[in-house]
Amino acid sequence: MASLKELSAVPEVLAPGHRLCAGCGAPIVVRQIVRGAHAPVVIANATGCLEVSTTIYPYTSWNVPWIHTAFENAAATLSGVESAYRSLKKQGKIDKEIKFVAFGGDGGTYDIGLQSLSGSLERNHKMVYVCYDNEAYMNTGIQRSSATPKGADTTTSPVGSASYGKQQNRKDLTKVVAAHNIPYAAQVSPAHWNDLYQKAEKAFAADGSAFINALAPCPRGWRYDAKDTIELCRLAVDTCFWPLYEVENGKTRVTYKPREKKPVAEFLKVQGRFRHLFQGNEDVLEDIQKEVDKRWEYLLAEEEISNRVL
Repeated sequence: MASLKELSAVPEVLAPGHRLCAGCGAPIVVRQIVRGAHAPVVIANATGCLEVSTTIYPYTSWNVPWIHTAFENAAATLSGVESAYRSLKKQGKIDKEIKFVAFGGDGGTYDIGLQSLSGSLERNHKMVYVCYDNEAYMNTGIQRSSATPKGADTTTSPVGSASYGKQQNRKDLTKVVAAHNIPYAAQVSPAHWNDLYQKAEKAFAADGSAFINALAPCPRGWRYDAKDTIELCRLAVDTCFWPLYEVENGKTRVTYKPREKKPVAEFLKVQGRFRHLFQGNEDVLEDIQKEVDKRWEYLLAEEEISNRVL
């Protein structure tokens, strides 16, 4: 495991001066994860906040080969590049070790790009797909996605006299991806950099497809003070709203278990998008807590079964 000093000496793939918002979780995720590659990287980037804000023509913030793809096909694009690389390497035209990583937001991963992602996982391309999950379509106006939590106020699930916000629970994409039986899938938080870095190393070392789902808070969409991004990530983990775990070769392991599991309200109350839940919608808060508890218990049960069977 590298020290913080060693990690800080690794050259940045994402240069300063990009136009992402102050407090955005996405650039933190990018910088932490790519440090685990230990090799030159080629990056594919789905349309979204990260792409739009880092490559405003004629400028770019990327210090590595970088490909912009449409919302829906980052995984397909990079799987083609990875296939070409393997062919050239087999022909002896390339002898360098190169890693491949795609970045997409939840809109381009949970929703629009799911078919492309599923196809690349089924083919088991040797590449890493990273979802920076800010839980809505933030780049185009804070519309709800299938990653948006129940009760959230967005422009397409607005709060009003007839609605408490989004009606449905969020999709558990990490479990969906793990069901493809790929070598490695994990869920990470920027607040737990050591855990994140170790998982990034495993993902890049995997002999086949790997997936990392990274919580990436959005100050504008979540409506909180930009300086509190890391603290918010920590609360998401300590309430088990965003559990940290990995599925490695089919075996589930929870990598962080809070000493004291906090109520999910601790995570929700500091975000403006959930403020209305504390003003007459307490029954929705109870439903959210029950769902968080249920998913956490299921996850612990999966870990126990993995330890017993695998």
